[in-house]
Amino acid sequence: MARMDLRVRLAAAVMDRFSVAHKSDSQILADQRRRIRHNRVVDWVLGGLAPGVEVRNGTAAGAEGRIPVRVYRPRGAEGTLPLVILIHGGGWTFGTLDIYDGLGSTIARDAGAVVVSLDYRLAPAHPFPAAAEDCYAALLDLTARAGEWDADAGRLAVVGDSAGGNLAAVLTLMTRDRSGPAIAFQGLLYPATDLTMGSPSIEKNANAPLLTKQDMLRYRSLYLPREKEYGDPYASPLLAPDHSGLPPALIQVAEHDPLRDDGLRYADALRAAGVPVRVTTYVGMPHGYLAFPRLFRSAPQAVAELCAELARQLPGSGGAT
Repeated sequence: MARMDLRVRLAAAVMDRFSVAHKSDSQILADQRRRIRHNRVVDWVLGGLAPGVEVRNGTAAGAEGRIPVRVYRPRGAEGTLPLVILIHGGGWTFGTLDIYDGLGSTIARDAGAVVVSLDYRLAPAHPFPAAAEDCYAALLDLTARAGEWDADAGRLAVVGDSAGGNLAAVLTLMTRDRSGPAIAFQGLLYPATDLTMGSPSIEKNANAPLLTKQDMLRYRSLYLPREKEYGDPYASPLLAPDHSGLPPALIQVAEHDPLRDDGLRYADALRAAGVPVRVTTYVGMPHGYLAFPRLFRSAPQAVAELCAELARQLPGSGGAT
């Protein structure tokens, strides 16, 4: 096991004060209202908008009304580009379009794609299956409207990190089960795939930086208030009875992450069903490291790997191969 570097330990010390483990529902709802906005410090830490990318705000259909979306397209790109749906993390409870500007714009520029980031409804006000159903409704709407952004819904990918990785994996199951739009590729970044919390790494990394077992239990209680839902395949995609017919996947996991084995076990399940999978374990990294591209040394490498895989899996993209 690699030792965590000083930057990881320092970030953990800062982020510990924001732990969700002991916050009440009312405190969490108040935190949701205090959204992080762009400023010099935030943009330095989170990466900010990548240069050379056009940004448009809009809306898409959700399960019970319109939801905000943000569209990124490489400036000056000609022709029709692949379409990537980006689903943010945050334990189904936090996360905003502004926070994910860095990742969304970098994918658009470096993978040569139109990226649409979704602002789905959050728990605890909107528990399971609100987030999943919002994402599926938005996927249907956005693929039908892809021409508005010179995007090709026939070259479609879904990407998500953490809870967003959970939702991205769930989307592939939903589209298969409901005969929805064909998804060509899924990028799952340290995803949560088993909300029964059956992965050994949860105990091994129970007190890991940035995400602890207690945080995971609290997030689950907010998103899944009923225990009977823990094993629902649209909450725990690892527990789906059949993984055949799902799109090729890139699964990235972090060594010092309670969710590490969720990703590795999901990769095994996909492979067993005949789905092509590429897996990368980022040594020495904690959960959520991609959110801090200037702090964590593996973040730029992981994003570059994701963009290269998107470009390879979505023929005709403008990114590097």
